[in-house]
Amino acid sequence: MTNNPASLTTQQADLVRMAIDIRRSAYAPYSNFLVGAALLADDGRVFVGCNVENASYSLCVCAERVAGGTAVANGSRKWTTVAVASRGGVTPCGACRQWLGEFGDDLVVLCVDAETKAVTNHLLRDLLPHAFNKSSLAT
Repeated sequence: MTNNPASLTTQQADLVRMAIDIRRSAYAPYSNFLVGAALLADDGRVFVGCNVENASYSLCVCAERVAGGTAVANGSRKWTTVAVASRGGVTPCGACRQWLGEFGDDLVVLCVDAETKAVTNHLLRDLLPHAFNKSSLAT
C-alpha cells in the first residue's frame, strides 16, 4: 500500500524523518546505495541504524540489522514499526526480513523513497511468508 506522507501518523512520520536523516551517515563507498532505518520499540524508544559496507562484501551490515542490534543491546526485543529509507524506497533484503522476523512477524515496515518521500506500508509477515522461525526447529 502506498501512503502519502500526510496520511502517516505523527509517530510514523517521525520514524520516516529519522530514517532519512540517519541515511546520510551510511558508509557505502562500493554501492553508493545509502540506507537508513528507524526502529520503534513497544516502549516508545527509537533505535536508528545505517548500512555499513566493507571491501569484503559478505561483511556488509544492513541498516535494519544495525538498528535492531542496537535495540537488542539496549534490552529491547519487541518492536512495532521500522522505517527504512533508500533511493527508490526498496523493501528490506531477504536476510533482514529473516533477521527482523526473529523478533515477531507483526512488525509494520515503512519503505521510504528518500528522494520523493513516498512511503509504502507492509507487514513483515507479508514480506516473508512461510518464515523459518523457532517453531521450525521443534522436534
